[in-house]
Parts: sequence; structure tokens; C-alpha cells
Amino acid sequence: MTDIFTTPLLTAREAARYLKMPESILDSWLADASQMPLVHAVVPERRGWPRVPFVGIIEAYVLRTLRELGFSMSDIRRAADLARSEFNDQYALASERIATDGIGLFVRVADESLVHGRDRQIAFPEVISEYLTYISWDASGHPARLRLPQFPSEAEVVIDPRFGWGAPVLAKSKVPVEAMVSLWRTGEPISAVAEEYELPADVVENVLRQAA
Repeated sequence: MTDIFTTPLLTAREAARYLKMPESILDSWLADASQMPLVHAVVPERRGWPRVPFVGIIEAYVLRTLRELGFSMSDIRRAADLARSEFNDQYALASERIATDGIGLFVRVADESLVHGRDRQIAFPEVISEYLTYISWDASGHPARLRLPQFPSEAEVVIDPRFGWGAPVLAKSKVPVEAMVSLWRTGEPISAVAEEYELPADVVENVLRQAA
């Protein structure tokens, strides 16, 4: 059984490719030797083998998104530290506790109120949490799967630790996206790939464009 915290699923290169981010940046996050890294890695069994567990994939996705929204690493770290201290949870970015209105970062504390990550003052922002809608959560509040936003919603491509060993799969059929790419690369036309996976041809073309 895959443990989302300790089972290595992807290499840094694979995770960066699926998350549409530079490998060098993800490498720097994974190399954080502090006791409280923002993105967690595990020791690979061999050099070059996978070292990113599912929780690290989620953390990297959230951190990348917050950075794209313009938040500094220090602001993100302050919010993460507050969430950790409130809930004794080292995986702060892989939770529903950190929110933003696009201007500030907030932490949902134990009584469900929102406080500023910087000064811990109670806030009443109009929270923008669209990026969190791409993450599905289990009954314990842990991340269960990540829908990759670069793929068309009609296909719904996800990273689910239960299927594909961390590689993107079609949510409905659990078929690895790489299987679609491989079929297309054998010379099959997009129409044949679409028929095989029961998807519209334009959706398949979009999936292949993003995955190839």
C-alpha cells in the first residue's frame, strides 16, 4: 500500500514536468535541509530513483501556485510555521489550512477563524482558494489526489497515489496518460486514440499536446 508521506513516487524531473515548473526550482525546494522543509522528500533507494512522495507533490504544487500569485518565500514560510504550531502538522502546505485572497496569506486556526500569516491578527478576507479545488481530500483531511489543471476538464487527468505509481492517469478509467502518448507515437491517428479511450478527438489532441 502506498503511504502518501513515505513512499517515493516520482523523481524531481518527473514531478517538475507534471507540475509544469522548472526542475531546478523543485530541486532547490527538495534540497532544503532544515527540520521543517516546505516540500518534503524521502531518501531514494538508489541515486536517481524516485524521492518525491505524494505529499511532496502536493506541497510543490501549492508552493508553486503561491509563488506564482506573488507571495515571497518568507511570507509562505511564516504562514506554514503558524499552521504547524497550531496543529502540530509538519505538512502544512498539504492541508486546507492556508488560504489567500490574492493579496495576503491566511491560516485557518483551530476555531476555524482566519488569521494573518504575518501578524496572527484575525482577518475576514474574501478567500480565493481556486487552486485548492484541484486537490481532493480524504476523511482525515489529507490530500488524496491532484487534478492537473493544464489538462482539459473533459479528460480530467489526475495524480492519484493509488494508481499509476504517481504518473498522471485519466480519472475515470485510470489509464496512464503515457499509454495514450505511446499509442499515438506508434503512428495511430488522433481519431483512433480518441476512439480507444472514448474521448472527443479535440480533447485527446489537447491531452497529447500537454503530455508529449
